[in-house]
Amino acid sequence: MKLSTIIVEDEETSRDILKSYLKKYCPNVNVLGEAANVDEALVLIRNNDLDLVFLDVEMPYGNAFDLLDKVGDRNFETVFVTAYNHYAIDALNAHASYYLMKPISIDDLIKAVDYVVEIKTKENALQEQVLVPKTNAVNGKITIPQQDGFEVLETANILYCKADDNYTEIYLNNNKKKLVSKTLKYFEDALTSSNFARVHKSYLVNVTEVVKYIKGKGGSVVLSNGKEIMVSASKKADLLSYFK
Repeated sequence: MKLSTIIVEDEETSRDILKSYLKKYCPNVNVLGEAANVDEALVLIRNNDLDLVFLDVEMPYGNAFDLLDKVGDRNFETVFVTAYNHYAIDALNAHASYYLMKPISIDDLIKAVDYVVEIKTKENALQEQVLVPKTNAVNGKITIPQQDGFEVLETANILYCKADDNYTEIYLNNNKKKLVSKTLKYFEDALTSSNFARVHKSYLVNVTEVVKYIKGKGGSVVLSNGKEIMVSASKKADLLSYFK
């Protein structure tokens, strides 16, 4: 797993040593920038999507804990780097992933990075599990992924879904539309037990919203909002089976 990081350290020599160690012994760590004080670090943190921050405790114009207070909620891990072991309890209380003493041991550095990789791997696995669009027969809801988490939709409020290359447009009964970076097949699998039928290569419809069927080779359906959608000949039998 690749990790994006910054190094927050007021001593240039210490920054260079850590950067050199990371390049040689932890090639999966990509150093996006360096900061010599709290203000510089804040700019880097707010402008980059980080997995990890190497953080010296004592810096000019504030320390590591001042920085973390200013950051507030964070989605990156921290590895404290310091010459003073009396900060260990404070680092623990700040939910640090690891605590490295100067001069940095290469073995300890590798262990710290491996530990962060382990944490991030578990987080990503859990996130992927949660963000997979899925329905619950009891509450009739589906989760759709977003950049900052996920949104919960009532499946009953979905009129139809339309394919848009590797995206899907979800049309709701309140005239709103959601664009999701998942394929239509993805939603077909997720909604298969919730009265949704694939009527066309580009359309998945909520059959409970169908108010009319117009005959033809494949025909077409009219939904409750007046939207007419063509039905593929190969999908006609599957659709009509819902109305037997």
